[in-house]
Amino acid sequence: MDLEKIQHAETKKIGKTIEYFKKIDSTHIYAKEIALNEENDGKIILAETQTNGIGTKGRIWYTGENKNIAMTIILKPKCNIRELEGFTKTVAKCMQKAIDNLYTIPLDIKEPNDLMLNNKKICGILTEINTISEKINYLLISLGFNVNEDLFSEETQDIATSLKREYGKEFSREDIIKRFIEILEKEIDW
Repeated sequence: MDLEKIQHAETKKIGKTIEYFKKIDSTHIYAKEIALNEENDGKIILAETQTNGIGTKGRIWYTGENKNIAMTIILKPKCNIRELEGFTKTVAKCMQKAIDNLYTIPLDIKEPNDLMLNNKKICGILTEINTISEKINYLLISLGFNVNEDLFSEETQDIATSLKREYGKEFSREDIIKRFIEILEKEIDW
């Protein structure tokens, strides 16, 4: 993965620092361990593969090696927690817009936290807010996006897909991440 390309995104904060792993249990779990450090505001944790990626309803999110996007963004919002209501849908809309901008491919949002392509799941979103009373310590945005995956288990082959599976060609993970964080940073005004 070309981290420099991502770091050249037109953002002020998000993605200027990236911590990259060939293999990790979960970008989300790791981000929770380092999120309280003020220096990590805007940091992206990226992994080529996860051994214990977090999916919905306690399921594991599979991340094929060197094929997909497995990332967590650490943010330190300076806002009231009520302002973050519905934030997961905002994240989904940002990714939806990024894919449309780059490839004119329409993704559907399946609330509360999935993006769908041709009625199959292509992206899962997990957001987590850590607070003390009304003060927000950190916000984590984790995404698992099937970009170039071509192997699907018997359990998921009828319910999950990837851009490559649908369109028969490779897509740039770096371009997707770069465009997504540019849109996301414009969307959040805290």
